[in-house]
Amino acid sequence: MSAVTSSDYWDEATAQRYDVACADMFAPDVLAPAVEFLATRAGEGRALEFAIGTGRVGIALRESGVDVVGIELSQPMVDVLHRKEPDLPVVVGDMATTRVEGEFSLVYLVFNTIANLRTQAEQVECFRNAARHLAPGGRFVIELWVPGIRRFPPGSAAVPFDVSPGHVGLDTYDLATQQGTSHHYTRQEDGTFRYGETNFRFIWPAECDLMAQLAGLELETRVADWDGTPFTGDSPSHVSVWRKRP
Repeated sequence: MSAVTSSDYWDEATAQRYDVACADMFAPDVLAPAVEFLATRAGEGRALEFAIGTGRVGIALRESGVDVVGIELSQPMVDVLHRKEPDLPVVVGDMATTRVEGEFSLVYLVFNTIANLRTQAEQVECFRNAARHLAPGGRFVIELWVPGIRRFPPGSAAVPFDVSPGHVGLDTYDLATQQGTSHHYTRQEDGTFRYGETNFRFIWPAECDLMAQLAGLELETRVADWDGTPFTGDSPSHVSVWRKRP
């Protein structure tokens, strides 16, 4: 584990239950559009996934014919990935500074993961690290939610992002520092609830574009989701593509 990153570290217990907890993200209607989008941007080149986790996207992208390499902070998450796909190369380290040999036509981050880096400086370095790995003309793709600040009236303590029979999720925000915490209350088989939290630094799309400029990348396209829905002021998320200048 890197000594410099501010990211939360996914331990053994979290890694073991991750795929079950995120089962809806493995659904074909969720995963297939992401794989198609990324495979199109990778073309005939290699792809590097930052924060590859247990391989939800990386394994599926590899099965589509793309040569995939990963970087992942958590060794327990890598262990779960390698039980499913032993030959997928993964370097253990943080996504802001860790280097992988060779050039890539695609570097990508999915499922809001850049927000795991909890300082602006680290997020800028993540963009720069992506640019270092990209061949000229290569693309950096990020999937990221738009902070739900408009749903956060003055005086409120938290904003719900999921209220379902098996899970209640709430976000708390510090608007001055752009720090936040996701609070998860998950129902167990015996009817009790397990509490967990993850910390993040939220980023606006325009701030992402500035980070990209600092890294020598220029915005190519921004859509609301993997299906290509147009991005508007009401979109709750975005998939953005920046291209490395030739």
